[in-house]
Amino acid sequence: MREHGMMRSGPFLAFALLVSAGCGTAGTVPSATKIGLVEFQKVFSDTTLGKKTLESLNSFIKNREALVELEEKELKRLQEDFAKQASVLSETAKREREEQFRRRAQEFQQKAGELSREVQEKQKEVQEGFREKADRAVAKVAQQLGLLVVLEKGRGAPVPYSDVSLDITAKVIDEMNKTTP
Repeated sequence: MREHGMMRSGPFLAFALLVSAGCGTAGTVPSATKIGLVEFQKVFSDTTLGKKTLESLNSFIKNREALVELEEKELKRLQEDFAKQASVLSETAKREREEQFRRRAQEFQQKAGELSREVQEKQKEVQEGFREKADRAVAKVAQQLGLLVVLEKGRGAPVPYSDVSLDITAKVIDEMNKTTP
């Protein structure tokens, strides 16, 4: 939607749609429009589900880090053994051990990369799952309060300023905590 040569997006588009739907006139804030704001990061950090999710994710990450550390220790052990025995090994044996170490180092790099990808995929999966549940709680609270639009606020969100009376984050947290044992 273009108006006065400017493209509208994000919360401005939502407001423009409300205005064009007859909820107000251009240049004024529609008095009947009910808008809410929610800070999802706070919902994540302050809900029982968010805390359990974070605990589970941290456990998963620590498990993967432990696997990487075990492999790393094994590589260091191989390197130390080779350094101790290098003076008594023949040239052929040295080359074979160096080649073996090189292969193990490559395997380690591949495994570390795979584990890192697993962690990233798990983080994405967890965030998406939590966000779906949080979105349902937001919708329920919005319906209870008769809100027409709920915008996201917080770091990196498109709302640089808002009156605190529009914030429904605490209500969303309460709603989510009701449904999480």
